[in-house]
Amino acid sequence: MTGHPHHGGGESTRYFEDFPVGSVYELGSCEITAADIIEFGTKFDPQPYHIDEESGKASPFRGLIASGWHTASLFMRLYVDSLLLDSAAVGSPGVDDLRWLRPVRPGEVLHGRLTVVDSAPAPFRPECGVLRKRGVMRDAEGRPVLKLLLFSMVLRRPAAPPPVESRGDGAG
Repeated sequence: MTGHPHHGGGESTRYFEDFPVGSVYELGSCEITAADIIEFGTKFDPQPYHIDEESGKASPFRGLIASGWHTASLFMRLYVDSLLLDSAAVGSPGVDDLRWLRPVRPGEVLHGRLTVVDSAPAPFRPECGVLRKRGVMRDAEGRPVLKLLLFSMVLRRPAAPPPVESRGDGAG
């Protein structure tokens, strides 16, 4: 098996060196429905404006809105599907600066974008580098609804094997 054992591996695997500072990745889009909002809210964030349309209307939000954790989960799904699964990522030391900037309502289409803002060697894992990336989720009008700063540990590209020397007898 070639590549990282937890990923597709092979020729398309992206390593630490393949994420230069300044790179921007469009992560795709997703639509959020009232049913999605209520299901997530009921399971994970059962505040009235996440689980009931009438309660949402009576809230300061004046309608049903997605949990910020739901919005963050949607961002993560777009990130994983479009970029992370084809990389040699081996984990994350965390997230900073998570902000929910506007309420997300049923029927909205959200779009994710990721920008590499910094990279450095991993202090205790010489086979890895750490990427710092700014993630933003926007609504269809381009207004940001979520922003966060992600950190990823990514394997460095393996060294190329030394060339096979010819023995001069035609045997390789």
